[in-house]
Order: sequence, then C-alpha cells, then structure tokens
Amino acid sequence: MPSISNLALAGLLAAGQGVSASLIGAIQLEKFIKQETPIALQGILDNIGPNGVKVPGAGRGLVIASPSKENPDYFFTWTRDAALTFRTLIDDFLFGNKALEPLINDYIYGQARLQTVSNPSGTFLPNGAGLGEPKYMADGSRYNGNWGRPQRDGPPLRAISLIQYSNYLVSKGQTVRVRDEIWPIIANDLAYVGQYWNSTGFDLWEEVNGASFFTTQAQYRSLVEGGTLAKTLGLPCTACSEAPQVLCFLQSYWNGKFMTANFIQGSHNRGGVDANTVLGALVAFDPSAPCDSPSLQPCHPRMLANFKNFVDTFRDPALYPINKGTPKNKGIALGRYPEDTYFNGNPWYLITLGSAEYLYAAIASWEKSNSLTITPTSLPFFKDLYPLARTGTFGKLHPAYHIIKSLVKTYADSFVAVSQKYTPPNGMLAEQFLKTAPYSPISAANLTWSFASFIGMNHRRQGHLPTSWVPKDISLPTTCVGSSVKGTYAPATQAGAPNVTIPCISNVLFQLNASTYYGENLYVVGNSPTLGNWDLDTAYPLMSSKYTAERPLWYATIPLEMEEGVTTLRYKYARQQDCGQDWIVEEEERVLEVPACVKDGSEEVLAERDEAFEGPGGSSGGC
Repeated sequence: MPSISNLALAGLLAAGQGVSASLIGAIQLEKFIKQETPIALQGILDNIGPNGVKVPGAGRGLVIASPSKENPDYFFTWTRDAALTFRTLIDDFLFGNKALEPLINDYIYGQARLQTVSNPSGTFLPNGAGLGEPKYMADGSRYNGNWGRPQRDGPPLRAISLIQYSNYLVSKGQTVRVRDEIWPIIANDLAYVGQYWNSTGFDLWEEVNGASFFTTQAQYRSLVEGGTLAKTLGLPCTACSEAPQVLCFLQSYWNGKFMTANFIQGSHNRGGVDANTVLGALVAFDPSAPCDSPSLQPCHPRMLANFKNFVDTFRDPALYPINKGTPKNKGIALGRYPEDTYFNGNPWYLITLGSAEYLYAAIASWEKSNSLTITPTSLPFFKDLYPLARTGTFGKLHPAYHIIKSLVKTYADSFVAVSQKYTPPNGMLAEQFLKTAPYSPISAANLTWSFASFIGMNHRRQGHLPTSWVPKDISLPTTCVGSSVKGTYAPATQAGAPNVTIPCISNVLFQLNASTYYGENLYVVGNSPTLGNWDLDTAYPLMSSKYTAERPLWYATIPLEMEEGVTTLRYKYARQQDCGQDWIVEEEERVLEVPACVKDGSEEVLAERDEAFEGPGGSSGGC
C-alpha cells in the first residue's frame, strides 16, 4: 500500500474536518427546524381570537399582529397580515393538519363582519372604500388613529386565502356552501380590486403612497383565481376582466436591473430595492407555471436578478455589520430596504426566512419542468453559486442541473441557518433582530407573521406545493390601459356579516394647516356620527402624508353622515398629544352647511375646508 505524505494527510484531514463541520451544521439545522415548527404553529394560534392565550379580548377569528402593546403597539388586526397568516394555516390544513378547520371557519366569520365596519378609509356601502382600511382594533371595531391609508393589498390577499379554502370545499362537494357563504366575501374583495387596482395606496410597509409591486402581484393572482372560481360556481365576476391589464402593469416594475418596489407619489428617499419584490413572488408562486411566465415567478430570470440585487445590497458591512465577511454563496440577515430607519433598520425574521422560501420555490419550479434555464439576465445569480455556470437550458440528464440545484438548496438552507443563529432558545420570533452586536431580538415580540413565515418556508422546503393557478394561455395586452370596473358590494350575511344598508353621505375635504411634532395627531370632532358626535375617542383622524415644512398640511376627505333632519355641521379640530397627555381642543366651534347627501357611492367632493388650527401648539411628552 503506498504511503501518504504528511502534506497529503493534512489535506485529507482538513477536507474531512470541512465535511464534518458541514454535516454537523446540516444536522443541527434539521434539528432546529423540527423543534421550531410546532413552536411557530403554536405562536400563531396563541395570537388568534377568541381563544388565543396571548391576545385576550381579540374577536373571533381575528389575527393579532403581536401581543406587544407598547414600543411598539401591535395589538391590532391587519387585513394583510391576517390573510397571509391564514394562507399559511390553510396550507397546513391541506397538507394534513385537519384540526385547523374550526379556526379557518372562525376566520371566515371574522372577515365577513370586518368588511362592513365603517372606518377612516370609507364605508363598505355603496363603493367598497372601507375595504382598503389596513387595520382594526383587536375586537374588530374601527381603528381611529392617523395611519397610511388606504392600503390596497388586504382585499386581494384575503380573496386568495379564501379561494384556496373554497377550492378544497368544492372538491369535497360543498359547492353550495362556497357559493352562499364564502363567495360573497371573496366577491366584495374582487370588486374592490377591480375598482381600485390602478389607484394609489400605501405600500406593504405602510410608509409611502403610490403603486407597489407586492400589491400588484397579489391583485393579479386574486382576479385570475377569482375568475376561475366564479366560473366553477356558475357566477359572474365582472372585476376579473381587469386581470390582463393588471398583468400588463406588473411588467413595468422592471427597470433593467431589478424590480423597482414602488412607484411613489411625492418626495422620498427610496432607491427601489425592497423586500416586497421577494415577498410578492411568494404570493404569486405556482410551481407549474413556466419560469418565463409574465406572472413573474421566483424562477423568472428577472426575478432571480432582482433577488441577487436585493440580497447583495445587504451584504454591505457599512449598512449591515452583522453580515460582514459573508461570502456571496452564503445567506445573510435581510431587512426591508436599505434606507429603512424604523428601529434603526434591522433584519427581519420573516424576510430572511422568506428569502429561503423563495429559493425553495424556484427549485420546485425547475423540478416540475424537468429543467432550468440560465439567461444573460439571470447568469450573475447562478455564477455566485457556481462559477462555471453559463447560459443555456439544462435538463435533469445534464450534470449541471443537479450541481446547481444542490447549490441553490444549500444556499436556501443557509438563510434558514441565519434565522436559527439569531432565534432565542425558547423559539419565540420577534419582528426583528439587531444588525449590530449583540444581535438580539428587537421590536414586537411573538410576531404572528414571523411565525407564519417559518411555517411557510418549511412547507416549501419539504416539497409541499400549492395548486396551479396561472392560466395556460396567459398573454400580455399589446397596450397597458389604466382601466377599472365599478364594483358592487353586499354584506356576506350567511357568513355572519350584519345586514348593513347604504348610508347617505356628503364627501367634504378637510384641510388643516398645523405644525406638529412626531407622535402628535390631529382629528376633527363634531355633531355627526362620522365625527364621533363630540366624543374624542371616536373623532375622525386627519392624515399627514402630504405634510411639509413649507405647508404643514393635515387632511382627509370625510364621508359625512348626519343625523336625520340635521344639515348644519358644528365641529372643532383637536390635537392628540403623545405620552398620554391631555388633548388640545379648539375653543370655538366651526360651522359648515353640509351639502345634500347622496347614496350613489359617488366619491365627488361636495365641499372643501382649508383652515388653520386655532389654539396653542403641542409639546412632546418625551416618552
């Protein structure tokens, strides 16, 4: 037997150590995922009313974002977060966890009722404007604070989740239940999408007003799937005719290098790199869709280029010290967007885990199609993992296919390993973890969306795939048109919604000049039910999204509803101070003769007020 030189032996031992370290890491990751999965599922269940142990007082079927009530206060239910959470729970149900079905039925009940709640985004009837309200109190009543509203992603996401469950029920012969109970909820949401898809709204992070990639991708899927379900039920879906135009608009986010996350109105500091373009592809994922589909699947060449650009942005150690020295073939901690200042712009568990899910989804698409294609656009993504990569199509018989698939799987696992590293021993997932030492969890504790992202990631990792939804004959219109279809809305009474009626309203634009400090809010209170009937707790909030130093503008178009026989509005402006300080309310009443109300759903502004606050300014309590 030939002898082995000391140098060769050292090399073999080093290689063996490397293999051993890699193997140990893989074993530890599998152990972590196995342990964390039931913790994450229970974390979700603990945050859903009425029986969630961490959210006492939450309404039936309502998902509370986090039990945290201060710094930050997330003890609310968001339509978007709830829909994404239940999309994951419905997945879990379809993949075998049948114990979740009563909870899904509670969600149906809760959303039917929530649709009808009048709020600062508008009323439910007659024009559906209230469906754009992003969040509500934990018991399902309206949230009355200043907020980025409307948000257009909640209705399509809710429709997608309910369609997912409805398709299951239809397959089990429960078509009548779907048509009579669940479809009315879905139909309201689809009507909203068809009517407002090309109107501006606030983005996924609730900070900038315009058009959002994440929202557009959700809108497209909801209209396509809605049209398919409507056909199955023998029902019309007028709004679904807008799907081709939404798809056409979706293509416009590509800027030649990456997907620009938002088209933003007004001044801003955003460069366009944003996690919403990764999370949006997860909503749209169809493993049976071709990778070049204009639905922009995770495996699309442009989406892979976008993924690389997004991740590489956070490799900068000056931006994210936590990632210093990590090679390009390893996962890193990821945040929302590079300009983020919320809690100093840290990594988010749900984005880091979502990036792993993204890669598992891409692998699933290649497996379904029995090949992967590398284009000049996607080549840099592949070269980071496999320097010998070249353009071309590689079937399963080609060695490169298996090499690349394995490397992408390892890359995906490395993002999960990042989350593993910064998850505390009890498995509780907050919203964020610090980008600098000691890298500990921060912001809202026990975030429902973080738990849901872990469950969703693991389903894709295990090869649990959603059903196909992308049309086989998909094509783009030759010209994009900013069209819309006026929707019709009705309460889903068989699902539990109250039988609300159309109010008679007069739209009045209130514009108030008032210099304020961060944390201070302004309201209108008066002798109208819309303005709280003089109760400050239910006064109408003004928005500050157009506020500038030159013009400190607070505003809202308010659908005034007056008591029968009352036509004179008496009102005051009120400052809500931070830190529990007393309100500052104007002393003198203002008067407006309210224009005749209408019931036709018109959004026309019938009167305008442009005024200045009369009274002392506020001062921060310093909390």
